[in-house]
Amino acid sequence: MPLKWDIFHDQKLVHIIAEGRVTLPEMEEHFDALAVADVLQYGKLFDATKADPIYTDEDVMAMGARLSAYTATLKSGPLAVIGLNERARTAFRRFVNISPARRPARLFKTEEQARAWLKEVADQVDDQRNQPFHTPKD
Repeated sequence: MPLKWDIFHDQKLVHIIAEGRVTLPEMEEHFDALAVADVLQYGKLFDATKADPIYTDEDVMAMGARLSAYTATLKSGPLAVIGLNERARTAFRRFVNISPARRPARLFKTEEQARAWLKEVADQVDDQRNQPFHTPKD
């Protein structure tokens, strides 16, 4: 599997590692799993240093539609991506451009830099929900 992730509830962090070819179905599975785990509001540390993202323009539009559905009901936490190769950088820019979330997102050269930045912006969660997904009980 090209995408692996660990959820650290105590840190409100999801650490994602991408290795090899990453396509739309893998990204959709990833987003669905994070939504089901109710951790989209956590900071995300996405290591794309060994990733080879494979997306068509249609894939990018489909991903944008899926993200719009998520942000309508769920909060979005900050995103720090580690990646030096041009394909990873291009995929990051495309992803951020189509994402309806206005949460902090930045590209980094090292994991250390990314982790430090995530600590700085940890409380900057984007909330575009019309209705809270998890409504408190009276």
